Amino acid sequence: MSLNALSDLIQKNDKTSVQQVFELYYGKLAGIAMRYAKDDSQADLVFHSAFEKAYAKLYQFRNQKNSEPEKILIEEFIIANVEFIKSIRSEYYVSSTVYAIDKSIKNYDLFENNDLIDFNKTDIETIIKALQILVPSQRLIFNLHVIDGFSIQESAFILETSEETIKSNLEKARFNLQKNIERKLKGIAK
Repeated sequence: MSLNALSDLIQKNDKTSVQQVFELYYGKLAGIAMRYAKDDSQADLVFHSAFEKAYAKLYQFRNQKNSEPEKILIEEFIIANVEFIKSIRSEYYVSSTVYAIDKSIKNYDLFENNDLIDFNKTDIETIIKALQILVPSQRLIFNLHVIDGFSIQESAFILETSEETIKSNLEKARFNLQKNIERKLKGIAK
């Protein structure tokens, strides 16, 4: 769908147009919700809550020239996912016993210099399940920074924490995700 057609749908803001936007972006947004959630049922809850908020935000930008409605929808959907996960206090504030390695230059690329896992032969479902096992703070930062491309500074702003905390959680997430994938491939984790 062209940006003009998407903008026209948003301008209407009736049930039919909301349904069309929902159907058009369901696959992409559901995939994002699945990465941010801990399981399928939470992903479903996150999806519906986040879609509502993202569409409302998109409607606010409907008259702005030079706006990119698809980009706004996806970014607002991601931010709404983060807010939803953070609102579950009993899950979000879980401590981790993994400590970041003290190096001056850290590499957060999970797929570089890895002798144990052949990611070319690892299916996406295994990676998603391994990502869902991460504690929420690590899952959020890994998604924001590594997958969705937000900078460390942007991620710190979205998560309302310091850049040092973001870097530490990112290092922990990288380590734990690698271990989770190894366990999944060996059949240890469910």
